Formats: sequence, structure tokens, C-alpha cells
Amino acid sequence: MARNYMRLLGYRVVAKNFITGKGTHSGEIDFIAARGKTLVFVEVKKRTDIETAAYAIREKQQQRIRNGATAFLQKNPQFSEYNIRFDAILIAFPCQIKHIENAF
Repeated sequence: MARNYMRLLGYRVVAKNFITGKGTHSGEIDFIAARGKTLVFVEVKKRTDIETAAYAIREKQQQRIRNGATAFLQKNPQFSEYNIRFDAILIAFPCQIKHIENAF
């Protein structure tokens, strides 16, 4: 749902479920999308309501995603000149989406 939402906004998904440091608690990036010269690392949270989803992205997880972004960029030098952004997509079922650009 979140990836389709980003596609509707004109982004292309360049990676999904990108895992870094398997077994080291380094984390996973839900997906990475690009539009123009902007590369977006996206964290998706699904909860019963949007507010609960927003509070589910803790500082420790944010750091893991930043570390994952560094690892992704090292493995994919074609994105080295891109602007980097960290977004959150919050989902509350049955069908509520909130996209927060520059979430952290």
C-alpha cells in the first residue's frame, strides 16, 4: 500500500526490505524510492490509529535506518549525488495514510 502510494506521487521504488548487518540488529529499511535527484528512505508503520503509528518510530530505529542508508549508498554509488531524505508513511486500517516527509 505504501509503495503504491509513493508510485502515485511519481517515485520509483529502487529497493524494498533492504537489510543491513543481518544478525547485528542493524535493521531493515522498508523501502527506498527515488524521484528526480532525491532518494527517500521510507519507514512504514501500521497501527490501529495514525498517532500510535507515529510514536512507533523510536530514536534507536531511526539510527538503524540512518546506518542502513549509509550501507545502501556504499553499495549503490550511482545514488551518491542524490539528495537524501527520511520519510515515514503511517497507516491505520481500514484505509488511512499519512505521509511525513523528513520525518527524522
